[in-house]
Amino acid sequence: MKYAFAILLCIHGIIHLMGFAKAFYLTDIQQQILGISKPIGFLWLVTFISFIVTAIQFLTYKKWFYLALIVVAVSQILIIMAWKDARFGTIPNFIILVVSIASLSTYRFHAMIDNESTQILYNATRSTHNNISKNNFKDLPEIVKKWMQNSGATDHIKVSSVRLKQQGEMRMKPTSKWMSFKADQYFDVTHASFVWKTHVHENHVVNMVGRDKLVNGEGAMLIKLFGMFPVVNASKNYQINSGAMIRYLAETCWFPLAALHDYITWEGIDETSARATFKQNNLSVSGVFSFNAEGDLVSFKAERYYGGSEDAKLENWYVEMVSYKTFHGIRIPNKSKVTWQLENSDFHWLTIEITDLDYNPIQLFQ
Repeated sequence: MKYAFAILLCIHGIIHLMGFAKAFYLTDIQQQILGISKPIGFLWLVTFISFIVTAIQFLTYKKWFYLALIVVAVSQILIIMAWKDARFGTIPNFIILVVSIASLSTYRFHAMIDNESTQILYNATRSTHNNISKNNFKDLPEIVKKWMQNSGATDHIKVSSVRLKQQGEMRMKPTSKWMSFKADQYFDVTHASFVWKTHVHENHVVNMVGRDKLVNGEGAMLIKLFGMFPVVNASKNYQINSGAMIRYLAETCWFPLAALHDYITWEGIDETSARATFKQNNLSVSGVFSFNAEGDLVSFKAERYYGGSEDAKLENWYVEMVSYKTFHGIRIPNKSKVTWQLENSDFHWLTIEITDLDYNPIQLFQ
């Protein structure tokens, strides 16, 4: 699809050479196209060059859509001037215009998320507040201590921020097809915040971009089709806020030192499980972390609202750790399966893999 669109840009551009040829050369084309002056003919040539440059920018991931929007406007004016013979050029112009607007919208959406992510890292690196108590570790349930020691987290410096890359598959309904995705995520561990940015590919034509976040105790989820049309836009309600907090609590498995922060309290259940309670801005959520005998985290389970509407129901949200990998000396679950344990059946909706992870980063992924 990518190369087909580039070919369309080139072919459509080449066709504009006919207007240039009519103005500057004596050819049979002059019998097919209305008379064109040399200044207008030169404009046809510039339009041809601009379409070729746009195709090159598109293939090299430059900000091609700005030039595309301008050249489509000029092209359409030229087509209108020679409407009888050039009117069918409106069709490729329309296609290019739609793709350009979608790409521009996606770019602006990603720019918004990048600004939010930059603020996350800024808040983490600029903070002088340390809400880790020296007594926190000794007060942990024994299995949680074993987990932190086994992971290697206790051998490293304080983690104030995290950035990571993910890939995997997701689906929106039990009957939906799996969609592949890639995502970047940034955490401010000190203030218990995150921003998650994803690009979902349903097929070669349809794609979605999305953002999930937790900042100052407030969650927000926004997913757009082609970067333009909101598919999900939920924020500023109890269901979304608590859901984002539960997600953060579960994802502390990627930076275990978060377990020592004062915003999380622990209660032992038995020899291999413990309940964690996360409090922020007068809102409290909790979930159960389960471990094996060696101290590896094997699952997380919590009651979470199934959906973001005010009438959403609480359902069991279950995360199963599939495999482990060491990043910068800390062993974490790098592959996980996420399942909604609904009343009638289980809905496995997400499979995720951590492909890259950095602790205490100072900038976004490039």
